[in-house]
Amino acid sequence: MSRLDNKVCLVTGAASGIGKRIAEVYAANGGKVVIADLKLDAAEATAAEIRAAGGDALAVAMDVTDERQVIDGVAKAVAHYGRVDVLVSNAGIQIVNRITDFSLADWKKMLAIHLDGAFLTTRECLKDMQARKQGGAIIYMGSVHSHEASKLKAPYVTAKHGLLGLARVVAKEAAEYGVRANVICPGFVRTPLVEKQIPEQAKELGISEQDVVRNVMLKDTVDGEFTTVDDVANTALFLAAFETNALTGQSLVVSHGWYMQ
Repeated sequence: MSRLDNKVCLVTGAASGIGKRIAEVYAANGGKVVIADLKLDAAEATAAEIRAAGGDALAVAMDVTDERQVIDGVAKAVAHYGRVDVLVSNAGIQIVNRITDFSLADWKKMLAIHLDGAFLTTRECLKDMQARKQGGAIIYMGSVHSHEASKLKAPYVTAKHGLLGLARVVAKEAAEYGVRANVICPGFVRTPLVEKQIPEQAKELGISEQDVVRNVMLKDTVDGEFTTVDDVANTALFLAAFETNALTGQSLVVSHGWYMQ
């Protein structure tokens, strides 16, 4: 059930953090991975690591907000491997601020990366999946913030809620050619993205960094533990390997019980 059997898997933001771990787990379980990242040198380094471990990987430069780069990156993957079976729309950033202090430029930047990027990569990968009619999986990296809200994260929460709507539309439109669309909703994963937020939130909220971790990030978990990159990657493996429309249009929350559906 969890083997990918040479499925071609394009992962955005795959040169670091959650995206890199997903690519590694996919390659270790028989997938051919396309490392799509804003930084080509980092993508190439990740692809080289995967190949050195016995996997099959291709690096492509991709700014997910740039339509031309997305079109060219997906085309390069299809030219190299012949198809794309799995898309993981993972690229993302975080900017923390109060609504009254958010610039319009930062608001637009956040929505462009999380939502425009998800739309553009979905559109291009779906064209290949639709033409072949051999099924596929589209996985969006949502968040507990796809269901909950937190202070200081207006555009992030807005974007992550939006991914639920996109996934549900894709699930309905693409079902006829066997493509599933789902959203993974992690809790806080201690990546560099989250590490950066700890002092930022401490400053904005007027509390210590320790209190940010204990009383903001992990307060509602059942065990006071961070979600790990392996937790998320193993969920992504499950969704990529699942073969039927029985599991589509759904969100899977991976948060140590922070949010319970």
